[in-house]
Amino acid sequence: MPAPGASVVVALEPKTPRTFPVQDEAPVMDQVGQTFSPALLIVRTGQPVKFRNSDDTLHNVNVKEEGTRVQSFNVAIPTDGVYEFTFPHDGFYRVGCDIHPAMAASLFAASTPYVTLADGDGGFSFTDVPPGAWTITIYSAGRQLQRDVEVTKGVSTVTVE
Repeated sequence: MPAPGASVVVALEPKTPRTFPVQDEAPVMDQVGQTFSPALLIVRTGQPVKFRNSDDTLHNVNVKEEGTRVQSFNVAIPTDGVYEFTFPHDGFYRVGCDIHPAMAASLFAASTPYVTLADGDGGFSFTDVPPGAWTITIYSAGRQLQRDVEVTKGVSTVTVE
């Protein structure tokens, strides 16, 4: 069971290359009430993400890869402004506002559309997963755990401890 308030990201990736449909809408990270919302945004690698400023003050968005600290971008976003960016590869990113240092969020980019957050009891589910060999990766508190799974028609249940 995850620690209270901890975000547990679960990703299901195919063992062999697959092509997935393009997302219907670009995910949005908004700046409102001097807070990034949501605190953790899941996005698709290679597809656009929007960063919006709904506050009545200037903000910037400073994004760095979590593991390497390599800067992805750092842009000012005026009130009602929007900046669009496409993340080139999978991973976690730190999001901050240099103008308001208390503002912080995280972003997880994945090439698979099968990514979710575990609930408070550690449970999660995916729907419409094509049958085949997959790898499930669980990210929690800076650690990751992987298991190979075989998805069959109907319901496949996986227990990871």
